[in-house]
Amino acid sequence: MIYAVGTDLVEISRIERIIDTWTKRFIERVYSEGEIRYCSERAFPAQHFAARFAAKEAFLKCIGRGMFDGIGFRDVEVINRPEGKPELRFYGKAQTMVDGAGITGSHISISHTDRYAMAFVVLECGKTP
Repeated sequence: MIYAVGTDLVEISRIERIIDTWTKRFIERVYSEGEIRYCSERAFPAQHFAARFAAKEAFLKCIGRGMFDGIGFRDVEVINRPEGKPELRFYGKAQTMVDGAGITGSHISISHTDRYAMAFVVLECGKTP
């Protein structure tokens, strides 16, 4: 059963400006070590950082929380399975909320163009929300 659906759209140039201004401080506050490594190895890192930012925001919309409302950005991680498919992993407060809500699965789709990055998240549960 679907618990919630969330989507987010991010201007890549906005994330690029933030990274240029705050560099390591922003990146380390928002992204896991694995996400930093993955994005930094890409030809256009800002595209991938923006897509992961959109994924974290889409998840927060699903769970009914906003930024800084108890869940840290690093509590949600986007990894890529060996075949390339993105997947969400939860830690800390995000894991606690997912468990408490009875969420049994998550699905994510990420896409980007040269200007925008977007993410779509679906959370499943075994009970009616």
